[in-house]
This record gives sequence, C-alpha cells and structure tokens, in this order.
Amino acid sequence: PLFARVPFPCRMLKVFNFVRSASVEGATAVRAFASASATAQLQPYKLFKLDDGPAQTTTCSREEALNYYETMQRIRRMETTLSSLYKEKQIRGFCHLYSGQEAVAVGIEAALIPGDAIITAYRCHGFIVTRGEPVSSVIGELMGKANGNVEAKGGSMHMYAKEFYGGNGIVGAQVPVGAGIALAKKRSGSNNVCVNMYGDGASNQGQVFEAFNMAKLWNLPCIFICENNKYGMGTSAQRSSANTAYYTRGDFIPGIWADGMDILSVREVMRYATDWCRSGKGPILLELETYRYFGHSMSDPGTSYRTRDEIQTVRRERDPIILFGRFMTSNGLATDEEIKTIDKNIRKEVEKDVENCRNAPPPTVDTAYTHIHREYPAGFSIRGSDLSQKIIPKC
Repeated sequence: PLFARVPFPCRMLKVFNFVRSASVEGATAVRAFASASATAQLQPYKLFKLDDGPAQTTTCSREEALNYYETMQRIRRMETTLSSLYKEKQIRGFCHLYSGQEAVAVGIEAALIPGDAIITAYRCHGFIVTRGEPVSSVIGELMGKANGNVEAKGGSMHMYAKEFYGGNGIVGAQVPVGAGIALAKKRSGSNNVCVNMYGDGASNQGQVFEAFNMAKLWNLPCIFICENNKYGMGTSAQRSSANTAYYTRGDFIPGIWADGMDILSVREVMRYATDWCRSGKGPILLELETYRYFGHSMSDPGTSYRTRDEIQTVRRERDPIILFGRFMTSNGLATDEEIKTIDKNIRKEVEKDVENCRNAPPPTVDTAYTHIHREYPAGFSIRGSDLSQKIIPKC
C-alpha cells in the first residue's frame, strides 16, 4: 500500500496533500479546457470591387463553439420534427424547411449587435430561433395553436420577432422592404444595419435591382445576402441565371462570396460586412453558398431535378453541423461525449416542445380580429357572412 509504513499522522497529512494536489490539477485542467480557443483556416473568399476582404483565419472560443453547435443542432432537430409532423398531417399548407442551411442563420446572428434587423423570404424558421424565440413558438404556429409565434395567423412563411421582419411569401418582395428598414436605421442616427436576405431564385427579380440602386444612391447600411442553395424551386441556378456569381451583381455595390456551409466563414464575412456598413460606406452584397436537404417545400420530394446521390454526398461531405462538430473535437473545444450529450438533450427538448404544442389549444375565434389595427376607430365593426350581424373586435 502507498502509505503502509508511514506513521498515522504523517499518513493523513500525505493523503491530504495528495488529494489537494489532485484537486488543484483537476481544477486547472477544467479551467484550461473551459477557456480554450482554436484557430480555423477559412476557405478563400471571392471579392468584387474590393481590394481586401475578410481575414482568412479566425479564432473560436469553447463557449462560442458550444453555443453555435447547440443552436444549429436545435434548428436541425426542429426542422426534422416539422417534416414528421407534416407527414402525420399535424401540419398543413406551405412548409419550407431550413435543414442544411443552419450555418447561414447562426453565423449571421453571431456578428450582429442589439438593434440590427433581419428580413428574409419564406424559409424563415431558423431565423426565428436565432432571434431568440423558442422552438415551441415555431412548432405551435405551424400546428395552428394559440402558443404559435403569431397565434396561428402566419403559418410557416409569416413569423416575426424583435427586429425580425419576416418571413415573406412573395418572391423577392422583402428586398425593397429591407432597404426601407435600412433607411429607417440611417435616419434614426443609430449604428445599426439591416440584413436583407433573398435566394438565388429571387435574384433575377427587377425589384431586387431597384433596391440595390436606392441603397447605393442613399448609402444605406444594408447587407444584401443572396442565400444560394443552388435551386430556385425545381430550377438549378445554372438554368435560371446567365450570371451565377451573385456576389458580382450589385453593379456599384462591392460583393463577397463565402462558404455558407462553414459557420466561421459566415461569421467572419458578416463581421467584415457589418464593419463596412457601420463605417458609413453604404451597402454591401454577400453570396453565401449553401444547400437545402429537403425539397423546395414539403410538397416537393426534391429528387426530380437532382439525384439522391447528390443530396447524400453533401450530407456526408459538407454538412455544416458535422463539420463544425469535428472541428470542435479535433481542436479540444469539446469532447465526443459532450457533443453526444448536446444532441441527446436537444432531442428531448424538442420532443417536449412537440408534446406541449399537441396539448395547446387552438386560438379562439375572437382573436381572428386582433393585431390588425393598433387602435380601432370609434364604432368600428366587422361584417360577418350574415349581413344582419356585426362583430365588435377586441383590441
């Protein structure tokens, strides 16, 4: 035995010192692990009308990495669950899923400050989560429940949060609205920006180019982002666009291409873009190249215009969550067990959200007339299908 021939008082002292030494070493190791950071080499950016672009390397702390990974995994689990609920006919109507594109939403949010705004198209579920709304509010909204994001009035395409202006169903129509939000930011005298998003399918809309022109004329703090997931509905970018280098299509607006499957690349290009806008240089155009795993919407199987092998290859080789998880474990930011624990906890969390939404009541009839007017005029009423009856809405 280690202390067999040592007198008892000395034995106790040695045991105490041994335990104390082990405790100190263990605590030091935990502190070192908790404060760990890693350096990442990023894929080269492509520049348009810029001499210098974002940094090619960046550092990521353990705390940041765990937060990014958890948020991306939460969005992925939510979208997978919504797909299952749709197949169960618990969700009906339009449903555009974000699986595969999580690094875009989470990377964008990582570079923003309070007061910055985001507006996007109808594939908006991920942004609701990154803007701080609970997963249950998304699931409840799609299930038509009172606990939904907008009490079941918006569905998949029309959800909102603080400084998040949707969720817009008309292709490209959110882009001039986003320019207007950027104008409001500039006129207010704040240092905030508007992140103005659209897809490759909307890139040829005339209103997009009109918004580019106004934003440059007035030097608005607007970050235009083409979220290029390769397919506009069932049409590939190569079949729809004569120029698929979307980051070059802003004419006098400088542009940058970045890998939208790498969260750190997205974060760094967004840091560059926000610095550009906050310094008064006007708008900038980003193209984030990404990929969606599901079809355009749940009514689209997604395999009539691309092969299953293509989808599986991207899942296997470029999945943003798997790649970032490997970066974390290979650089000492997390262990394999921690990654598995996060995955397990999020699965349970979303399952609980689904159960709560299943048990949530539908909205009452009188709420159909709320959130339309800020204040109703005196004597205001709404005519129903029965002309002899009038409904007095509640504010």
